[in-house]
Amino acid sequence: MKAITTITSTAVPLDEENVDMDQIIPARFLKATSRDGFGKNLFRDWRYENDNESLPRKDFVLNDPKFHGRILVAAKNFGCGSSREHAAWALKDYGFDVVISSFFADIFKNNALNNFLLPVTVSESFLSEIFKAIELAPSTTLTVDLASQTITLNKIKQPAATEIFDINHYKKTCLLNGYDDIDYLLSMKDEIAAFENKSNMHARTI
Repeated sequence: MKAITTITSTAVPLDEENVDMDQIIPARFLKATSRDGFGKNLFRDWRYENDNESLPRKDFVLNDPKFHGRILVAAKNFGCGSSREHAAWALKDYGFDVVISSFFADIFKNNALNNFLLPVTVSESFLSEIFKAIELAPSTTLTVDLASQTITLNKIKQPAATEIFDINHYKKTCLLNGYDDIDYLLSMKDEIAAFENKSNMHARTI
């Protein structure tokens, strides 16, 4: 997977609380086992009238041409509901690399990190500030710096605002280097071998 370091992008604002897995990717689209192709059905029931691709809902944000980018800004409790890794697949396949919210369901958060989709948890006040800035100027960008664990709201004609976010150290290392779990272990093969040699030497002296 491609490493995530620093991302600066415009954002898509989804100001809906308690967005669950079935809203992100409806259950009827979970038959495939490959990660590819799920993006076209992201928020399917919200994007189209009567499940008809020729009838996009004009009031849904993904159908609004003025909003686009690699960052999805979501309201509180994003990714709740049943366990479904396909939700992270759909968001990633659609083109999102970052999802910002004030709270993520744990299962979704773990699935996202495992699929190189960065969930960034911010304070309620900062989230509200982001929504307001994007509403006023859709060209507003956000900069997410994983190394420093900072997210910056680059306001138009106003001073930028920055907040620090938390992330599991192991997952941070994997994202920065483009590692999956196996890659991470392979990156430590010299340290593992040295530890084994030291343990074997110690065992022989006993």
